[in-house]
Amino acid sequence: MVAQFCIAQFLVIGMIVLVHQMDYFRNKSLGFDKDAIMTVPFPTDSISKTKLNTLRDQLLLQPGVKDVSYSFASPSDNNGWGSDFKFNNSPKQTDFNAQLKWADAEYFNLYKLQFVAGKPYPKSDTIRGYVVNETLIKKLGINNPKDAIGKYIKLWDDKKKYAQITGVVKDFNIRSLKNPIQPVLMSSWRDVYQKINIKIQPANITQTTASVERLWNNTFPNGMYEYQFLDDKIAGFYKSEDQLSQLYKIFAGIAIFISCLGLYGLVSFMAVQRTKEVGIRKTLGASVGNIVYLFSKEFTLLIIIAFGISAPIGWYIMHKWLQDYTYKIPLSPGIFIMAIVASIAIAWVTVGYKAVTAALANPVKSLRSE
Repeated sequence: MVAQFCIAQFLVIGMIVLVHQMDYFRNKSLGFDKDAIMTVPFPTDSISKTKLNTLRDQLLLQPGVKDVSYSFASPSDNNGWGSDFKFNNSPKQTDFNAQLKWADAEYFNLYKLQFVAGKPYPKSDTIRGYVVNETLIKKLGINNPKDAIGKYIKLWDDKKKYAQITGVVKDFNIRSLKNPIQPVLMSSWRDVYQKINIKIQPANITQTTASVERLWNNTFPNGMYEYQFLDDKIAGFYKSEDQLSQLYKIFAGIAIFISCLGLYGLVSFMAVQRTKEVGIRKTLGASVGNIVYLFSKEFTLLIIIAFGISAPIGWYIMHKWLQDYTYKIPLSPGIFIMAIVASIAIAWVTVGYKAVTAALANPVKSLRSE
């Protein structure tokens, strides 16, 4: 019994930790707006890019479309483009890479990126300014974001990639929450854009997506239309954790079911063995509650002993698992209290029926059968 409940309680602890961690992933702010935003790739040849301004104007005329922006990628994306750079006319490159986010000036408003200093770079098809995040300026040794405004950045020793920092945005997660915040460098560069970012109204999503598809097909008749909602894409970062959570739920359910079968069988056996004892106790005035407590107290003690064994093992294994994540929940006492309370409640429900049946039996018949 103790061994069975040790396994069951360990799986219950693991399941609770996984569910809490997944809820944390879903609810934590990423530093930008990800709701009701669809991203649509477009052909990147030179002829197609001449149609982008017209397509933007047509999209903004649609009743369900709130904003439109062009970029290389969305704020949180597995496609990485990193590079070192020269800062403030330094002859040496930085000793770290910045993640490059190429996007037009409308990108900041569409994704609600918050500025702590300065403003977006001017609207342009080429680099006319840079926006950086808080982590980047900290790695450069700048504590006050305002001090970064006006400083120069040069990429790849290219004069065309030489411009001032116009703004500093709050840190935002550019990848899964498994990873720490990275330095980010943003600017406009139309030649590398490959996605349309479209903020839509939550109402009439089906109608709006159909309108977007129609306009896209009219603009790029030889292209293949496909789209993805950003929140679905971000949820896909945690697909393996979702699958693991489902497995824990299944195995925890199986382990608890097997433990309860064994518990029910043992209670049934004890009820038969202690028929005379129960009859005498009832004759002497024992209540139904006293009889149920008689059967339940021993199993409750066994479950507590099992929890004392499984809790440290569960804490150690789940603590090691959580170390793979930069952003994680604490292993609070509430998780373990929830596990033991659930185990005891399930056990009491399992033994309750048989214990109550034994307690309600006529003591005269019980003693006569003995």
